[in-house]
Amino acid sequence: MALARAAANGRPNQPDDADWLGGFRRIAGARLPTLARRIEPPATDTGDDESPLDIVVLPAAQRDQLAELISHVRHSRVVLEDWGYAALTDGQGIAALFSGDSGTGKTTAAHAIAAELGADLYAIDLAQVVSKYIGETEKNLDLIFDDAQRAGAVLLFDEADALFGKRSAVSDARDRYANIEVAHLLQRIQRFTGLALLTTNHADNLDPAFTRRLRFRIEFPRPTASDRLTIWEQSFPADLRAETLDLRAIAFAFDLTGGTIRQMAVHAAMLAAEEGGLIRFDHVLSGVRSQLVRLGLYTDLPRLDAIATAARAKAA
Repeated sequence: MALARAAANGRPNQPDDADWLGGFRRIAGARLPTLARRIEPPATDTGDDESPLDIVVLPAAQRDQLAELISHVRHSRVVLEDWGYAALTDGQGIAALFSGDSGTGKTTAAHAIAAELGADLYAIDLAQVVSKYIGETEKNLDLIFDDAQRAGAVLLFDEADALFGKRSAVSDARDRYANIEVAHLLQRIQRFTGLALLTTNHADNLDPAFTRRLRFRIEFPRPTASDRLTIWEQSFPADLRAETLDLRAIAFAFDLTGGTIRQMAVHAAMLAAEEGGLIRFDHVLSGVRSQLVRLGLYTDLPRLDAIATAARAKAA
């Protein structure tokens, strides 16, 4: 009751259904925050037709896969329990692997899926889960899966190859216990009836036993030029722009991931805030230059200078 009332901010003692549901989720997964970072689904406006997935910029094939994954979660109980299909499968939960280069939107997609499902997302903290003491890692994994199942939460294993790596030949006791941990994790993820999302930049490093049990495997490609333009446009809301930003030249000139583009946008916004105004195109150019230097992409700087010169000539 206290959690529901606290969630009803501005409506003392008048929690609605969403507030109560949030309180139930928090209590059911009360132990999870010690091992994972909790991300609560954003409040939704019933009159808003936009989906949380709209922020994920992907080709149509991958977008269809994400939509299919969400459909499986929503209809899993009906198909497996009511229609009896549970007898045809070993695992009743859903495990999906998101693979691709860093910054291509894997973690963003995981957040959007949890928001679309109205579920808490728990990003697993590997430093807290993996223990040097024998048996402690398995206990931590049991706690994570049990509480996530009770709370109806989505589990996110970021950089999953660190935990789901290939088992090695046993040459000493450490190898033996490491293999036991991987085998235990394999059993737990198969018994988990919820949604587990794994992200990795190196899918080949995962143990084949895990990949065989994945219901979905989605490859996140580097964005095309048109996709990069969409990400640039998303990064600068209209009410924060001091002028019309012609972002096409930048989007088509630099082969960047979505994560890098958003870092550039944040840098531009910081510059605008420091000057006490809205975001201008020169702020965007400075943000791009800062990140190109940070990434060591010095050969791209002359191209950026050409875009800046063209922008100044056009303004004059």
